[in-house]
Amino acid sequence: MKILLVEDEALLAKQLKSLVISIEPSAEILAHTNSVQATTAWLQTHEPPELILMDIELADGQCFEIFNQVTVKSPVIFTTAYDEYALRAFKVNSIDYLLKPIKEEDLQTALQKWKKLTAQKAGTPFPAMNVEVLVHELRRTSDQQHYRDRFLVKQGQKLLSIPLKEIAFFFARNSVNFIITKQNQKFIVDYTLDEIEKNIDPQEFFRVNRQFIVSHDIIAAIHPWFNGKLKVEVTLPTEEEVIASRDKAPVLKAWLGQ
Repeated sequence: MKILLVEDEALLAKQLKSLVISIEPSAEILAHTNSVQATTAWLQTHEPPELILMDIELADGQCFEIFNQVTVKSPVIFTTAYDEYALRAFKVNSIDYLLKPIKEEDLQTALQKWKKLTAQKAGTPFPAMNVEVLVHELRRTSDQQHYRDRFLVKQGQKLLSIPLKEIAFFFARNSVNFIITKQNQKFIVDYTLDEIEKNIDPQEFFRVNRQFIVSHDIIAAIHPWFNGKLKVEVTLPTEEEVIASRDKAPVLKAWLGQ
């Protein structure tokens, strides 16, 4: 197993080399490069390695520029600090990915996957990786809003973390903002409804009016109300009726129908 290691952090490169050798004692690290420029130059002047372990963020830019400058004929296992929302891009465009900090069992699994694919494709070159698709997917997923999945609230002298999936609705009353859980527990929350609205998934919650943001899960039905408004019937008791304005009514209908 002849490997090119592309990693700009010297300590991480050293650790990765040790991990590879501990898992595959016969493996040979042909070279270690730490930049787009150095990697491109190496690939242009050497036979393709059997495998490339490649970090995304390099000393002089992202590794994708390498693929724009030279045809990469080797399968690639990416090493990356990208979060889970972007990782599906690597699943379909490379042999595998390793999320930093790299664990020995993850590297072993990736190398086993490479071995299996190599055996299946014996005598057949690996298909070229579609880097444009990979970059597009990474940008798309990294640009997506990462919504909150919990809120910290105070209960007496304690602080509690309330998962978003347990929240039935948020409401405001007399300049105080509250969380009501699906178990009908009530907590004060230190965010305005405007701040909350920006930080929760709009697929799951809807801002009905100035006082209420409700979860899709607790809406039992909607009813026509006066002047083109809608009354929202919810499965938990509320201190006042939940009424969507005439402007909000068609948006609410569309949201419920998604």
